[in-house]
Amino acid sequence: MIKMVAAIMISLKGKLSMIYLSSFKLSDKKINNPNIYPYHIFEKKDIEPFVFSEITVLYGNNGSGKSTLLNIFANKLGLKGKEYATCNTFGIVDYCGKFSSECLYDLGEDDTGRKLEIPKSSRYIKSEDILYEIKKIQQRQVLADGMEYDYVQKGMTKKEAGKFLASKEGSKQEEYIIFAQEKYSNGETSLQYFEEYLLPDALYLLDEPEVSLSPENQVKLADEINKLARFLNCQFIIATHSPFMLGTLNAKIYNIDTDDYNVVKWSQLENVKYFYDFFKKHEVEFIK
Repeated sequence: MIKMVAAIMISLKGKLSMIYLSSFKLSDKKINNPNIYPYHIFEKKDIEPFVFSEITVLYGNNGSGKSTLLNIFANKLGLKGKEYATCNTFGIVDYCGKFSSECLYDLGEDDTGRKLEIPKSSRYIKSEDILYEIKKIQQRQVLADGMEYDYVQKGMTKKEAGKFLASKEGSKQEEYIIFAQEKYSNGETSLQYFEEYLLPDALYLLDEPEVSLSPENQVKLADEINKLARFLNCQFIIATHSPFMLGTLNAKIYNIDTDDYNVVKWSQLENVKYFYDFFKKHEVEFIK
């Protein structure tokens, strides 16, 4: 999908962006027990409803609650990939479901003022989903390369080995080995995952999509997200604290580390300032 964007964007120049989810208001109900999830995360926050752009970023350090927010959005909207949390510690009350039911949201409108629907292809993609898919992609690729090598060593040509592996018998052997073998190590194959799953005309909630990506590839992914939002009717709500993603995305940024979830510029964020100060401190080492 990502490779298609450059070819399509020229013919769609000037096309209006799409906002499927216009706003979202978290529950402001109070409960007696201060430790109930997810109520306790937002108990001391003074939060206005989120108002979303084509690309909206939820910035926050670890433990800030940005992933919890995405999951609440996903559960309220019934998106594919939602993760349903339970609160068994405090009895039989479904506090997560209760909190979600108390939240409110508003949909965007088309050019005629008619309310849009959340597309069925929309999904919530978590960082662990990406890592899991990376494992599967790598495992199959490494296995296929290894099997081809083994058959060549046994006297087949590379073409003959490839043809055999593509046959029904070869596929059965590959599936059997996949079932039996150990996992392989991670690599930077996240872009391949996004090429498969980021399609036009959808709302995507992305939790730390930069996982396993080098800074260069983080910028590439952010550039593609910009194009998908601008030209292919996609809307994104992204949780990240990557300075490379933050500095590249054409996004509205909520700082989840603040009590009132301020909207800020990326250059004002703590994590970005830390990177700036670090490299400024070592600036002399980059001077030739």
